[in-house]
Amino acid sequence: MPTQTHDGRVDWVDYAKGFCIVFVVMMHSVLGVEAAAGQNGWMNHVVEFARPFRMPDFFMISGLFLANVIDRDWRTYLDRKVVHFFYFYLLWTAIQFAFKAPGIAAEGGIHQVIHMYLVSFIDPFGTLWFIYLLPIFFVFIKLTKRVPWPVLWLLGAAMEISHVETGWMIPDEFAARFVYVYTGYIAARYIFAVTAWAQARPQLGMAALVVWGVVNGVMVKAGLAALPFYSLALGLVGAAAVATIASLLALHDVFKPLRYCGRNSIVIYLAFFLPMAASRAVLLKTHVINDIGTISVLVTAAGVIGSLLLFWAVRSTPLNFLFERPALFWLTPKKEKAEKKPEFTLQPAE
Repeated sequence: MPTQTHDGRVDWVDYAKGFCIVFVVMMHSVLGVEAAAGQNGWMNHVVEFARPFRMPDFFMISGLFLANVIDRDWRTYLDRKVVHFFYFYLLWTAIQFAFKAPGIAAEGGIHQVIHMYLVSFIDPFGTLWFIYLLPIFFVFIKLTKRVPWPVLWLLGAAMEISHVETGWMIPDEFAARFVYVYTGYIAARYIFAVTAWAQARPQLGMAALVVWGVVNGVMVKAGLAALPFYSLALGLVGAAAVATIASLLALHDVFKPLRYCGRNSIVIYLAFFLPMAASRAVLLKTHVINDIGTISVLVTAAGVIGSLLLFWAVRSTPLNFLFERPALFWLTPKKEKAEKKPEFTLQPAE
């Protein structure tokens, strides 16, 4: 069965990215609401269920098409895989600091603001660590391209199993996530085979997902999901499960808004903190709704929809640089992007 595409993009990949970005927003929204309210709601169970696979799948998808571009010359590769992400990281770190600096200054003074901002260049700030880390993975994989893949995969697995904790974001998350990016890179053909199998046999695909859901839930409930070996197994199987869910959704394109979220995942990832924080403050202070779980759902929806509304508001204005890298910040001509195979890691919204 051929893979469904729209505008040269693989539908199930966008569905998977949409699924993951919504769960990322959900995690930050739920935990933020619960911390502010001082109590947990029923959405906490959903967040905990997704914890084993939420980020592993995002990283696996990020490595899925890396083989298509790994052999590009270094200038083009760095432009697409490093400068692209650092542009958005630097821009949105500044934006986040603009909103958070008054609170930081009130607690620790202006020196604390300056200190935190300077540290953000070596230790990612807030929610933006993902796009800081991706370029590091991409450069590392290109530099080690000639190393036999079993060696690097086993190294990645060993780092994940070790649960490295240095207190610094980059070494800790590199150790925890490299195996998933690298799996997406070296096992892309097998991942596509799994999604093709699920689309050809949807009933069996659904049955497999039920079994996975039960096992994942039991492991989380038993407190085993975060333990060494278990976390790696659940991360890899969970990433495959999300790909299967996405392939079944793409089979009939039954939930287009989710595919749209995946297509514009960088928009949501960069901007969701603004509507999320605003809606959380309003809902918790007005007491119009008292159920913490319901508030968490509304804050999640506000984070996703609010970021897309911001994108729609600025995309045809001079402020479109918020979500699309200006030509000034390209190392190679922008037109080259259209001549290459599409890349399905986080992209500028177009």
